[in-house]
Order: sequence, then C-alpha cells, then structure tokens
Amino acid sequence: MQKHYDVIIIGAGPGGIYSAYELTKCAPQLKVAVIEQGHALEARRCPIDGEKIKTCIKCKTCSIMSGFGGAGAFSDGKYNITNDFGGTLYEHIGKQKALELMKYVDSINMSYGGAGARIFSTAGTRFKKLCLENKLTLLDASVRHLGTDLNYVVLKNLFALLKESVDFLFDTPVEDVEERDGYLVHTKDAVFSCDKLIISVGRSGSAWMEGLCKRLGITTHSNRVDLGVRVELPAVVFSHLTDELYESKIVYRTEKYEDNVRTFCMNPNGIVVNENTNGIVTVNGHSYESPDMHTDNTNFALLVSKHFTEPFNDSNLYGESIARISNMLGGGVIVQRFGDLVRGRRSTVKRIEEGLVRPTLAATPGDLSLVLPKRILDGIIEMIYALDKIAPGTANDDTLLYGVEVKFYNMEVALNDRLMSEGHEGLYVIGDGSGITHSLSHASASGVFVAREIAKVL
Repeated sequence: MQKHYDVIIIGAGPGGIYSAYELTKCAPQLKVAVIEQGHALEARRCPIDGEKIKTCIKCKTCSIMSGFGGAGAFSDGKYNITNDFGGTLYEHIGKQKALELMKYVDSINMSYGGAGARIFSTAGTRFKKLCLENKLTLLDASVRHLGTDLNYVVLKNLFALLKESVDFLFDTPVEDVEERDGYLVHTKDAVFSCDKLIISVGRSGSAWMEGLCKRLGITTHSNRVDLGVRVELPAVVFSHLTDELYESKIVYRTEKYEDNVRTFCMNPNGIVVNENTNGIVTVNGHSYESPDMHTDNTNFALLVSKHFTEPFNDSNLYGESIARISNMLGGGVIVQRFGDLVRGRRSTVKRIEEGLVRPTLAATPGDLSLVLPKRILDGIIEMIYALDKIAPGTANDDTLLYGVEVKFYNMEVALNDRLMSEGHEGLYVIGDGSGITHSLSHASASGVFVAREIAKVL
C-alpha cells in the first residue's frame, strides 16, 4: 500500500515536532505525516520501578529515548538560548537567525503550558569573575527551565494540537528511504511517498542515519564523543550557583594534559537516571519544576570531548566500547565515592550506605578507574578540585560519581545553508541526527527553519 504526502517527517523528537508545528502554521494546506519508531507520548513508560525492576531490561523500543518528544521528553526540559554551546546551527543559518528561532521556540513553549517557568541568565553575574579567578570559564547563556514535569505538559498540548492536522504513525520504524520522483519511505507494512522529506531521528538514530547516508551517497564527517561521569552531591553545595543561574556551563583546562573538561546538564534538587542508547546503558540526570518532586541532591555531568580522525575515526564506537566495559563490570551503571576513587579503591555497598549522600539511582558500587581511560579520569579529578574552590564541598569524600556518561553525536551530515543535503533536492536533515545540533533549543529551531524553507516552495 502507498500513500502520498507533501511532507514526511521521520522522527517525532523536538526537530520533528517543531517542523510539523510550523508547517501547520505557514502552510496548513499541505498533507504532512510524522513517522516515529517509538510510542505515542501517553504510552511511553519505562519498566524500571526501583523495586521489582531496578535496572534496564533493554526493551525492544526504549521509551526513554524514543517516541513523541524524542529523548528530550523525559529530560530536564532545559532550553538554552545561546550559540556558545548546544550545536553549530549558526554556521549554516547565521547567529542572529539561530537566536531568533530559539526565542520563537521559547514563545511556543510558553503558549502551550510552560508559562511561569523561570528563565535564568549568566549576563552580569558575579560568578563569571569568581570562575576566572580559579582558572574556570563560565559560558554565556539564557536558559528556560521547564523541568521534566512541565516539559511533558508542553508536549502533551502540542500533540493535542498537531494530531488534528498531521498524520502520526507511531511504533513504525522506517526501514529505508528511496529517492524516486521525490522520496519513498519504506516501513515494514507500507510504502509512503512525498515531495519533501525531513529526517529528524535524534541521537538514538545515529546508526540508522549513518547507514542511510552510505546508501544515498550523502557525505558525512566524523564528529566527537563526550565521555565522563555524573556527579551527585548535596544540593546546598551548589545552591549559590543554581539559585541564580540554574544551569552553569563551566569549562576547565587541565594542567596535566591541557584537555577541556566541562559541566553539562545540571539538575538542582534532581535525580540521576539510566539512559539506553542502542542497547548500551549509560547515565543521565533529570529535575522537576514542582517542589513536591525535589530531592536533597544536585547532579551534573563532567565531560571530556574526544574526536578521532585517522586511522580510527569512529568516535561513537569508542564511546560505546567504554560504556560496554561499565555494563560488563557493573551490569549497568557503576557508582563510586570520590574519596574511594582518589584512594584507589572500589566503593562497596557498605561504604555508599555509610556516606552522607543518598544516591538517587540504584547503581552498582565499583571502581571507575577500571572503566574510564586514565587521561579522562585524571581530568575529571582535576576538575572536581577546581570546582571545589568556587563550590566548597564538591571534592568531599562522599560525593558520588556515576559512570559512565556518554554523549553520542551523529556523524555530521554535509548540508547547505537550507539544511538540505547537496545533490538530494528536498531532503532535509535536522536535529541531533544531523550532527549539527546537540540540544533541545537548537534541534527545535532547526525544525522551524526547515519548515519555513519548505513553505516557501510548496
């Protein structure tokens, strides 16, 4: 069976959602379909309950990573409005346009359930000087924090709006794409045709995207992988920073190797969670807007970027290999006290229980020095001591380190200034699946941009 659409969007993550939204606004006469391998929003449920099921059971389709809302559906709901991090969208469309689109996405979020969520900014903050005095750099950004709970409300309201004019096909993995008088999209049970195709498969679709690029002859470039740990400590240690900035993106250049270590995804009063990428269990963090769901802990990632060229150029495979060692030794995520790490001993259940920080994730006590390469671990330890100077207590013995945290980035797809693949007219690649965006705000903005480009010609 075959059905024709003006536009097909593969993937219902932020890029796909905001593409569909903008198409319904700018060109409501167009027939639009969104094909998603995961579940509808209300059907997304992770089986881990902390009691009967404590660790990842590797579901056929991961409800945390796939489905309406993408991997961002159950994230912390942070929309960073900046060109300083979160992707390189501005290299294709310009810095001013990128910022305008991020602000536009923010206005949509406010209109569909996010009103009242606070926006934080590093502009004029006293912490910039404090960081510089201690060999740290605080990056500039404005961040709207929806929280996991409000983020869900926004997504629910957007779906209620979009389903009236857009065809959604959930639990429908796309098997292949064929270029023929437009494009044919093959699923297990059907073939769909379209004039314009938007691919927005996110990080979880990295392997699929790489295969498609090879089949269609689309040029790609090796991208980086970020490796590190998630730190969990009492919320009061970082409260002076998080109360004013919420998300503080801090970079430290190590003395030993001159590597950059950065904080990422800070979650005040949040929880540490599992994340499943292509069957590999890694660690992440969430926090909620509602005070009723706050914890006594704050968590954030410490990451080191690695980019390989030759003779080995598969950065993601390197990251996967490290994560698999953690899964092999710990059955999933490993947790270790900072004091145990610097003393060269593994953490045990007894040592964790006797510590002053109550873990929010059921992870296996162990030794991260058996997992992470020495260069990366040395950099993380240096960074913790550096952060201790601006947030005393960071380097306490009982600070918890969960590993590993890996941020996979898709191979960067060669795109023009319309985010369209050269030589493939009408084929647009957006969001984190393109390798040029790495955040909710950039991915959403890329979706709006492409929708407007399509509306000009259809």
